[in-house]
Amino acid sequence: MPKFLRNWLLVLLTGGMLLGTLSGCARRIPKGDATQQIEQRGTVVVGLDETFVPMGFRAKDGQLTGFDIDLAKAVGKKINLRMVFQPIDWDMKETELRNHPIDLIWNGYTETAQRKQHVAFSLPYLVNQQVVAVTKKSGIRSIAQLKGQVVGAQTGSSAAQDIDDQPKILKNRIKGNAPILYDSYNDAFIDLRANRIQGLVLDSVFGEYTIAHSADPKAYRVLTSGFPSEEFAVGMRKQDTQLRRKINAALRATAADGTITRLAKKWFGDTAVVAPTLAR
Repeated sequence: MPKFLRNWLLVLLTGGMLLGTLSGCARRIPKGDATQQIEQRGTVVVGLDETFVPMGFRAKDGQLTGFDIDLAKAVGKKINLRMVFQPIDWDMKETELRNHPIDLIWNGYTETAQRKQHVAFSLPYLVNQQVVAVTKKSGIRSIAQLKGQVVGAQTGSSAAQDIDDQPKILKNRIKGNAPILYDSYNDAFIDLRANRIQGLVLDSVFGEYTIAHSADPKAYRVLTSGFPSEEFAVGMRKQDTQLRRKINAALRATAADGTITRLAKKWFGDTAVVAPTLAR
């Protein structure tokens, strides 16, 4: 066989094998409830923002830690599945969930009406508030004083969504009638300290923990935002109904045996509020 023909056949065969592999990968994505496949492999892949202290973040030794990490592991033990934690782009979390690289969104994930259109939520487990962090040197002591000021929030966060959904509270006051959006709160705090933004809207559990563990906690002031209280829950695919039932049962069990209260005290002291659904 001529050399050029052999090369041509090799190209065709290689291309065919590649297409077959890709098609096989596509077929492996279950269209219905993926719980059985998850149980067969023995692991649940949890998507998180690895900078979101104290819910799920990288410690100085490089290990992932946090309240949600501890709670997810406790739930995993109760359902006999190992939790595997996968850092993701938080703005792409719902896409990652839909396309199956992850099975759960579990990282201070607020249940909202908009998100419920695409994601199924577990029972809520923790109550949260949106607050505004400012520096004391700015002299800002109230939301009213943010008029004409530059305000930041994280891309894809419930804070950014609240700002858009309830413009009378903050959006209509701030410069440009829109917040500066950041991929991570680390960058946002750098800009806040440098006065490139004058306020930062964020979850109270994150803001209070971050400020308390900063180099100079007294340099900040935390303002009540006026946005209604929220609840953290675990996000999952709507079709994974069996997984949702298992996680809900395990969350109830962590409340009944005191695990969730113990973890809340470990990470937040006496400031955390367990969601009433689990507390009763």
